[in-house]
Amino acid sequence: MSKAFTIFGGTGDLTFRKLLPALYNGSVSGAESLDYEIVVIGRRDYTAEQYRELARDWVRQFARLPYSDSAFARFAARIDYYRMDFTDPTAYAGLENYFRTRGIDEFIFYFAVAPRFFGVIAESLAGISNAPNGKVILEKPFGETLEDAKALNKRLEAIFTPERIYRIDHYLGKEMVRNIETIRFSNPIFTNLWDARFIESVQISAFEDVGVESRGGYYDHAGAMKDMVQNHLFQILSIVAMERPSEYIGSDMHTEQLKVLHALRPVGQDPIQDTLVLGQYEGYRQEKLVDPQSQTETYAAMRLFIDNDRWRGAPFYIRTGKKLGAREMNVVVTYRRPRPDVAHNVLVIRIQPTEGVYLQFNIQKPGDTTEITQAKMDFCQSCSLENRINTPEAYERLIGACIRGERFWFSRWDQIETGWQYVEQLRQAYQKAGLPMHSYADGTSGPQAAEDLLARFGHSWFREG
Repeated sequence: MSKAFTIFGGTGDLTFRKLLPALYNGSVSGAESLDYEIVVIGRRDYTAEQYRELARDWVRQFARLPYSDSAFARFAARIDYYRMDFTDPTAYAGLENYFRTRGIDEFIFYFAVAPRFFGVIAESLAGISNAPNGKVILEKPFGETLEDAKALNKRLEAIFTPERIYRIDHYLGKEMVRNIETIRFSNPIFTNLWDARFIESVQISAFEDVGVESRGGYYDHAGAMKDMVQNHLFQILSIVAMERPSEYIGSDMHTEQLKVLHALRPVGQDPIQDTLVLGQYEGYRQEKLVDPQSQTETYAAMRLFIDNDRWRGAPFYIRTGKKLGAREMNVVVTYRRPRPDVAHNVLVIRIQPTEGVYLQFNIQKPGDTTEITQAKMDFCQSCSLENRINTPEAYERLIGACIRGERFWFSRWDQIETGWQYVEQLRQAYQKAGLPMHSYADGTSGPQAAEDLLARFGHSWFREG
């Protein structure tokens, strides 16, 4: 008998740009995914050989590890293409026969399709022998509304038990997101100073330099709050702020993350104008598939508090947006000053595109003086070619983690639901207060209102230099 990594949506952008290159990298590096046949399911009329040739071009362009014909040949030998309409429940009898004739009885299913197809695929797989005992990897978003997402989750968990469902958030596979725990818990100089007594504020920023591109139809129903804040950035927030898990296994880590989300100060306790700024880049409404009257935000900045013993009183500033002139993501931890005449100590965890750690601290200026200046230490993990080649990318890590059953780098449903509820409450309060959708120009760092939000409380967004 054999194992199969089965991709629904095998002719989509995600499969070509991310999944196939990740699986190729695993093949070259000898990762666990080598044990799996790769069954690609799509509606287009390809033969297996035609599909492998398509895959060759995408692997050559997007794989992390060097392409070679011999390496690709070994990889391609594991790929088979199965043509079917996966929205037709009657087509799954043929798929079951296909699996049976190939002796496949152990499954990982990757739903690389729109969430409206998740239910019909899962329910159709329920009739295939041993399929409900497989693992399922789901891409975000998990539904267009929270109620839709709850109903969809209930359908999925009725077929595949919760422990078999892996809700992927590729940000959790990024090198420096995974490194936050090590920085926090393996360095006493940070571990013992990681609370509001010593930390004045924390900033989490995620900038994109592009607009919605071809995703206008999806994005105009989602916006920055749903697309980035409720999943990616709340995940990072909870990792930065959580207590040390008793063990680094899924349930313990997820429980500590969930405690952070539950400790977020309730919406309405602070004036919404002191909590949230929403913006939209100029020209967004002219993008393809976007409503010409759209009030969807492409930028969000917020000031949040975690009302627990560790963090009470220290603001967490979060911002994200499109067309901000840069593609970068970082966490900035600003320490309290020992006295007003010296600069803050600052720790910056760079997540993308540069991976590394930047530390700014105070030192006496050289010479016969008592003047204090700032010293800066900058460790770039991704600057060497060797590190770039040897560092697995997010999808590689997460596919491997799924195979090994390591759930702690995947989102748990109660985390998703809690974050979603909070984001919806913020958005509703903003709309109820009649606050504006601030416009901002392409290439800027966002609307001026986001700068003003921090300035009202004596803070500013961190800029190196």
